[in-house]
This record gives sequence, C-alpha cells and structure tokens, in this order.
Amino acid sequence: QVQLVESGGGLVQAGGSLRLVCVASGRTFSSLGMGWFRQAPGQEREFVAAINWSGYSTTYADSVKGRFTISRDNAKNTVWLQMNSLKPEDTAVYYCAAEAGGWRSPLVEEYEYWGQGTQVTVSS
Repeated sequence: QVQLVESGGGLVQAGGSLRLVCVASGRTFSSLGMGWFRQAPGQEREFVAAINWSGYSTTYADSVKGRFTISRDNAKNTVWLQMNSLKPEDTAVYYCAAEAGGWRSPLVEEYEYWGQGTQVTVSS
C-alpha cells in the first residue's frame, strides 16, 4: 500500500509559478513510477507529467511541455511538479499518482495509488 499527500496548490496570476509537492509513504518509493494528473470541473482526468523510478526518464503532455518540470528525490520519498508560465487553462485539481511497475506511464489506468488532490487556480 502507498499513501500520497500533495501540497503546494493555490491561487496565482497568469504567468506566475507554483511548485507542487507529493510525499509518499508505505512502500519503497524508489521502485515506483510517479505521475501528475489534473482534473477540471466537468472534464476527464488528464495526464500532465510522469517520471520513472530512477528519475532519468520523464514525459509530458503537449499542453505543458516547456513550462512544467517533474522531478523526484528517492531519498526524500518526494516528487515535485514545477509549474511556470501558468495559464488560466491550467486551473484544475492536481493529483499525484504512483504505479508499481516503475515506469512513466501517461495512462490513468496504469496507476494504482492516488493522492487526495490539490487545487490550482490561475487567474487571468
């Protein structure tokens, strides 16, 4: 079992930055693939970014490429999502997720464990 706790969301103006944090417990963090997803009201949960178990391989949704950066520190059981140049369309609840295979999948169904989410609101 894995527990995930996100923090770092908030209200920011367009063009601003936020850094989301996800701390994991309950299982060897270094074996997990980690992802960030988001869900806006009335919309499906969508992929944002993912990182493999070692941190050497990442993947991003086209909508955030060049603006967001995912990283991890296995010694701290922590994964981050640095979000720069934020846009109003980035407004959503952001979820941290873990998958036991250790890969960096962009697919919601590949992830077994989810955090409770943190709200990000970008004003225009």
